[in-house]
Amino acid sequence: MATWNNRGLRGSTLEEMINYSLERYREKHLALIQKIPTPIKPIDIDKESRHITLAYFDQKSTVDYIGVVQGVPVCFDAKECAADTIPLQNIHEHQIRFMKDFEEQGGVAFILLYLTHRDECFYVPLRELEIFWNRAAGGGRKSFTYAELNNSYPVHGVRGLPLHFLEALQRDLAERD
Repeated sequence: MATWNNRGLRGSTLEEMINYSLERYREKHLALIQKIPTPIKPIDIDKESRHITLAYFDQKSTVDYIGVVQGVPVCFDAKECAADTIPLQNIHEHQIRFMKDFEEQGGVAFILLYLTHRDECFYVPLRELEIFWNRAAGGGRKSFTYAELNNSYPVHGVRGLPLHFLEALQRDLAERD
């Protein structure tokens, strides 16, 4: 039985790093990006503590974060992996479709991929993610590897920011021009 709390802590380290960085970006007027909560449908609520004890995902969510960076609309998803092979099963078709639609409207879509065992984070533009996604849809591998990542988009901590992804975004935008 899939419940909200058996997946709840997965990715929490990455999300904490992203959320802290986003708050610093906001304070410095560099970006305004919000975490989009995943809608859930409560099934059981503890009457004493008023906490949800059982819930199901109510609907398909889009991406984890959406906002604007210096006038550029951005949306992205945060993914965490503990191996050098990154499964595509955690990236859903409706998310790819949303990110494609977002880019068609002039935005920039990407994922932030944190490899926990390496303590490395990468900015993966939608156009690269689509290569792996289309390969899987065509009957190929249902994953991609660390070796396949474009290492020109690493995301590092800098000056009190755990994840400073704006440099990777800037590089991505420059390559699009």
